[in-house]
Amino acid sequence: MVNDVPVKIILCTCLALLAFAGNSILCRLALGNNVIDAASFTVIRLLSGIIVLLVIFYLTRNNKESTSKGSWGASSMLFLYAITFSFAYISLETGIGALILFGSVQITMILASLISGNRLHYSEWIGVVIAFSGFVYLVLPGLTTPSLMGFILMTVAGIAWGIYTLLGRGSNNPLSDTAHNFLRTLPFVAVLIAITFQNSNLSQEGILLAALSGGIASGIGYTVWYIALRGLSITHAAVIQLFVPVLAAVGGVLFANELISLRLVLSSTMILGGIMAVVMGRYYFVLQASSRT
Repeated sequence: MVNDVPVKIILCTCLALLAFAGNSILCRLALGNNVIDAASFTVIRLLSGIIVLLVIFYLTRNNKESTSKGSWGASSMLFLYAITFSFAYISLETGIGALILFGSVQITMILASLISGNRLHYSEWIGVVIAFSGFVYLVLPGLTTPSLMGFILMTVAGIAWGIYTLLGRGSNNPLSDTAHNFLRTLPFVAVLIAITFQNSNLSQEGILLAALSGGIASGIGYTVWYIALRGLSITHAAVIQLFVPVLAAVGGVLFANELISLRLVLSSTMILGGIMAVVMGRYYFVLQASSRT
């Protein structure tokens, strides 16, 4: 059983990263093509997530298993992430939006790790600096610099998602926690509907994209991410998520007819190199050193 745990964590991590990239692609397809407004996309996304998660939860519920019910703090961060994520993608391309999002996630989670007293090995610091430098390079002044409002909104989304991830690291029942976190967003969703109902812009395509984002990429994706967090350190969870922008950029080219700029290619290369330095540095230097003692 012990040997099966890493495989399960790796599989869940890969599925979660694909789901995160899928969210960026689906959101950009919907908002970039103006087939739905950002508020309606958020509402349908969260409602779809609630429906799918509750159905799965009640079909698979084990009465003997302790049921945890998430928290209002996690639900608040989930809603804040979802609403700012949607409005940011009105003006950001798929890959750039994902890079800003998970760059912010990385900073948030690593700062939290340092504040909690965890120390990074110098090899991990090198990887973090390389990855973060790629993030900074993307938003330096230039022809491909993203819009300021889009950048701010996506940065807030990244901070909220980083906090949501941190709150989920201690989850004993990922499906139950995720389902109840989504369910607790209902009051926020109701307020959003009341404020934006008159300006809604709906189409069948937009509703479908939002439903896929909420039910599959978000609901199921976030559940497997909570499972993956059981076997990931805060630093690894933060840095590994920076692989998502690369997947999202490729998806943007394949599905949204977007172009990959040289700036995005160089940024992605730096980020992937940083991820490798963090992961490999932890294995070769830290874990091997502890095994010799």
